[in-house]
Amino acid sequence: MDTPLHTIAVVGLGTMGTGIAEVLARAGREVIGIDISAAAARQAVVALEASTARAVERERITEEERRNTLARFRTFSDLQAAADADLVIEVVSESYEAKQQVFRALDGIVRPTTIVATGTNALSVTRLAADSSHPERVLGLHFFNPAPAMKLVEVVSSVLTAPAAVEAVTALARELGKEPVAVGDRPGFVADGLLFGYLNQAAAMYEAKYASREDIDAAMKLGCGLPMGPLALLDLIGIDTARTVLDAMYSASRDRLHAPAPILKQLSEAGLTGRKAGRGFYTYAAPGAAAPVPDALTPQPATEGAGGREVRSVGVAGSGTMASGIAEVFAKAGYDVVLAARSLEKAETAKSRITKSLSRSVDKGRMTAEARDETLGRITPAGSLDAFADVDLAVEAVAEDLEIKQQLFATLDKICKEGAVLATTTSSLPVVACARATSRPQDVIGMHFFNPAPAMKLVEVVRTVLTADDVHATVRAVTAKIKKHPVDCGDRAGFIVNALLFPYLNNAIKMVEEHYATLDDIDAAMKLGGGYPMGPFELLDVVGLDVSLAIEKVLHREFRDPGLAPAPLLEHLVAAGCLGRKTGRGFREYARR
Repeated sequence: MDTPLHTIAVVGLGTMGTGIAEVLARAGREVIGIDISAAAARQAVVALEASTARAVERERITEEERRNTLARFRTFSDLQAAADADLVIEVVSESYEAKQQVFRALDGIVRPTTIVATGTNALSVTRLAADSSHPERVLGLHFFNPAPAMKLVEVVSSVLTAPAAVEAVTALARELGKEPVAVGDRPGFVADGLLFGYLNQAAAMYEAKYASREDIDAAMKLGCGLPMGPLALLDLIGIDTARTVLDAMYSASRDRLHAPAPILKQLSEAGLTGRKAGRGFYTYAAPGAAAPVPDALTPQPATEGAGGREVRSVGVAGSGTMASGIAEVFAKAGYDVVLAARSLEKAETAKSRITKSLSRSVDKGRMTAEARDETLGRITPAGSLDAFADVDLAVEAVAEDLEIKQQLFATLDKICKEGAVLATTTSSLPVVACARATSRPQDVIGMHFFNPAPAMKLVEVVRTVLTADDVHATVRAVTAKIKKHPVDCGDRAGFIVNALLFPYLNNAIKMVEEHYATLDDIDAAMKLGGGYPMGPFELLDVVGLDVSLAIEKVLHREFRDPGLAPAPLLEHLVAAGCLGRKTGRGFREYARR
């Protein structure tokens, strides 16, 4: 194992195997590509020729470097070709039978010092190693798709793996320009272990008809900054592959959050496995096509202003960051805004916050000074909700406390004119409880903005069982006019985004509790392997651990699922006053301002 890993065999030339072979060949390694399918081997060569040609066109490599890369990649149909390899990377189909067949054959072909790596993301590396005559040389090497672009590589050790093998492969990953993360052997490892639970919950949410596939995907992209929505990502990964990974995770964890949603089985067994089949959650023009095409489930464009109420003036109740941000958004869109707080002084302070925000936009060239002044001129501060007497839409943005919100809605009920729409911005409390505090529950709806409201495009439109159709239509139309993206969902804890986001964050905390991986490795894995803009612990510290714990408790109380119980480590940190960036310490420590 002290031999440099110069000659590397890749067994299985599907999409992942071909991508890994390209990474190795472009990094100067001699690559032996092996696949029993001659067509797959030919396609791998064609793919490498095409990708290197694009690299030349974009001036990332020279024509000579391209020729040398292609010369380093040779394909074979027999495993015997791996005899001279220093490292073999197996990426055949995700089944023990297929992988064990390869491992047993390699025992009689490669040198005893050759490292043998499996590319599995769901199966037990320990079980595969135990079937080998040299288990000490077996480990997991999990690249992410597309391998040439994705920086993360998970290096997976079993209890049988020799440290020298891990060191050699980790060094190789760094030489390839990748970021290796060392993890132990359990299904899903770090990135997929967190990712697939989230994808499974999204599939279950869609299956329950809680929200449309388009709204679920838009909510997670716009609300969390993810590159793809969960259902589109399942189509890309392959619904059959996702089901296999989740089955393995559930077998190990017995966590109901990992039990594959029934719709995954239904689609898999019907052959509707995603992009590769031309249909999964979405429909595609042809097998392998990237862009979905309209089908029977595609929502029809809404008719402009259909069935809604006229909204000219808006009242925003509250004086915090969210209230001032929402007031800014409405004023910029041309609405007259009354910004009411518990005192005129607090309302004036909130307007000052808006003035600073708009001035920053002027400084950055995003708006003119004239537009800023016009926007500010539309905002009237008030020290009492009595100023809402003539507004067409009243938006509540006060503390996330049900009793406080109910008292406020009871007051709005008495003050606001007949026909006014009453909206709450709650992120976790039942909207219907606010509605029942009034004599007109049909006029009450949820408008969940995301922080910071001026920048975030998403608004979750939360309809209760009592909300009138024209109120729903009104809020959707208003949301579009203020240049936000509305997504529809029902009145249950977490709505779309928080119901999918916070179980994922909670599971990340459990990984640290179990000493499976470090904060830094988990954050790196999700940013580099999942395309997340922030790692889970970075995000928890920004959101606030107390806020996160409160949302986790609401979700657990609503769904009664043991897997949603807040991680004890989160509870302990909150009890200790370690609430994240705002206190200078959460999962990490921060310099005090």
